[in-house]
Amino acid sequence: MIRRPISVAAMLAAAATVGYALLWVGHRQDWGWVHGLDWSLLNAAHDIGIKHPAWVNFWVGVSFVLGPIPMRLIGIVMAVVAALQHRARMALLLLACLPLNGLVTMAAKDLAGRPRPVTEFVTAPSTSFPSGHALELTASVLALLTFLLPMTSRRWLRVVSVAVAALGVVTVGIARVALNVHHPSDVIAGWLLGYVYFLVCLWVFRPIPVRSAEPARLAEAR
Repeated sequence: MIRRPISVAAMLAAAATVGYALLWVGHRQDWGWVHGLDWSLLNAAHDIGIKHPAWVNFWVGVSFVLGPIPMRLIGIVMAVVAALQHRARMALLLLACLPLNGLVTMAAKDLAGRPRPVTEFVTAPSTSFPSGHALELTASVLALLTFLLPMTSRRWLRVVSVAVAALGVVTVGIARVALNVHHPSDVIAGWLLGYVYFLVCLWVFRPIPVRSAEPARLAEAR
């Protein structure tokens, strides 16, 4: 019963890593299918933004609300909550996947060095590949779900939480393409690398989900 989820997670991590590598090589070698996917969507989004400035403002707001600053603040608060529950490993997971995930973004961007699309509606610092918003929100929501879901026994609440988290991750990717600050392949790469980063952090820190308060405290204290 323990080996199956571990093997599935390993296969998913391997698939995500391969997908990220293909997108990285694709943009470096200017593969036609990557270029075509990127600019077909970027041009369509740019046409809408030119005609509807309010559309651009809306996605600017979405990018901020689902962006790094709010997520890092939430991560710090949740890590403090986990620490107060005597769950040191969970606190470390939350810190790594929320406040500190920007370090992974910086390293990945420096390695790729891909320029932003020339059609961007707003000025964004750093380079384009991968999308930091996509990477960091993916790692963030997965860590938050790991922390919060075991605290509720209501199945409908778990389903709603997962659905909202997935919607947020997809929405922030759409926002970055709508603003033309990222190629679609940047966003997909961000999702993939964010997932891999979360799995690595989960493997390193191995937090113990809460089933009952006292056993969890004893386990985390060891």
